[in-house]
Amino acid sequence: MGGSMVLARRFEEHRPRLRAVAYRLLGSLGEAAEAVEEARLRLERPGAGADADPGPEAGAVRNADRALTAAVARVCLDRLRSRGAARREEDPYGEDGRVRLPDPVVGRVPGPGHGGPGTGPDSEQRALLSDGCDLPFMTALDTLGPAERVALVLCDLCAVPSDEVAEVLGRTEASARQLADRARRRVRAAAPAPDGDPEHRREVVAAFLAAAGEGDLDALLAVLDPDVVARSDGGTLRPSLLRRGATTVAAQAVIFARLAEAAHLVLVNGAPGVMAVAEGRVISVMSFTVRGGRVTALDVLTDPDRLTRLGLTALLD
Repeated sequence: MGGSMVLARRFEEHRPRLRAVAYRLLGSLGEAAEAVEEARLRLERPGAGADADPGPEAGAVRNADRALTAAVARVCLDRLRSRGAARREEDPYGEDGRVRLPDPVVGRVPGPGHGGPGTGPDSEQRALLSDGCDLPFMTALDTLGPAERVALVLCDLCAVPSDEVAEVLGRTEASARQLADRARRRVRAAAPAPDGDPEHRREVVAAFLAAAGEGDLDALLAVLDPDVVARSDGGTLRPSLLRRGATTVAAQAVIFARLAEAAHLVLVNGAPGVMAVAEGRVISVMSFTVRGGRVTALDVLTDPDRLTRLGLTALLD
């Protein structure tokens, strides 16, 4: 079987995984789907699959999988570069007065015993979240330049050999390793690991939700870290907000809870979060970072356009 035929056959089998790679690289679910389709079209060009080893079959499959990942990474690298130098230098944590968050992957919280179809992530979500990519980590990725981001994602999340990463980037292998090392340090500093027990984190988020709904400032202060940071991405139609300190964040949480008719515990990128609803539509998705038993960061997407595109009302059924 020729190289191009191997790639064509494997592409559709691996589309969910490839979209997950593109999501990590771009931070946008819509752009990720577009990038994967663009990679498919590029691979259909005459001679595009020439580098895929045609046999033996096991070697061809392994080489085809790497070739598909590299093809998607190249498309994403082009897209990251096209965003422009100004966009790359922006700080998604709000130091420039704006807050930009990646698209969240939102799912239902599994019921007791994780039972019942539809209670947990579907197959596409499992592919998107298979390597772990909580929202703070994804946001930290957005502080990286294009080459750094591609190097880190391919090396750490996709286990691509450094020589193949270098080929994607058009750099030496040593340079690719240096980029990944630098990116790794920056991301770890910007997004330290949260508490490891998911059930405990869910309890902390549930306590926050209950306290906010009841307007109980003391209870909120008990679950918020004194230096908690809350970031809100409202898109182009609503102002971004950046608030610091437990007292300020608690007061804002009470005000926002009063605007919502209902709030639901959900999974946001695999971690406990909250989805708020008013007048039958989703008005916010909140992601929590819990460390030391308290909320240290709260990231809120309130952009109505993006929330609509994510199709979250299906989770209300």
